[in-house]
Amino acid sequence: MPKPEKPANTPPAVPRPHDTRVLDPRSLRGLAHPLRIRLLRSLRHHGPATASGLAERLGESSGATSYHLRQLAAHGFVEDDPTLGKGRERWWKAVQQGISWDDSLHHDPDPAVRGAADLLVHEVATNHTQELATWIATRHEWDPAWARSSDMSDFTLRLPPAATRELGERLHALIEEYRHSPEAEAPDAVRVRLHLHAFPQHDA
Repeated sequence: MPKPEKPANTPPAVPRPHDTRVLDPRSLRGLAHPLRIRLLRSLRHHGPATASGLAERLGESSGATSYHLRQLAAHGFVEDDPTLGKGRERWWKAVQQGISWDDSLHHDPDPAVRGAADLLVHEVATNHTQELATWIATRHEWDPAWARSSDMSDFTLRLPPAATRELGERLHALIEEYRHSPEAEAPDAVRVRLHLHAFPQHDA
């Protein structure tokens, strides 16, 4: 089974408790930049890294990654990892492992907040699409058991808003059970990505 590649200067990610940052208008504006979102995602998925290591991984200049890491730090999304720094080398780590925000941010009276919320949603959707495309393109490299265990289903239900929210909350609770289950420590356990989308459609 293939192992995810890491740049030479990136140590293995250390498991840590799952915690979530709830965005407010200020922190939303601080995060809503395509490169900042990619930087934060990389630190969450691969563990601490330097600006130069992230630049190599993401195909950016180290000047750009350094600047945007400092902006993320100013808004409390990343911080120094003093256990890894050597001399002037500065290592960064994610402070939280997830984000969430209220839909009211999409209707904020400030157009800058609404624009930031729209950018964030589109970046998340783009990442979901890229991750799924990568899995489809590389599935032949994995043990056949993973091909049989993966899922790419879609469903259409008729539900009111309250029931749709309840369904999402129940699915989230079930996912949390698996996050802390003994199976998470199994020898053949790897990182598994789940995409959960729920949205209304007009009847044909």
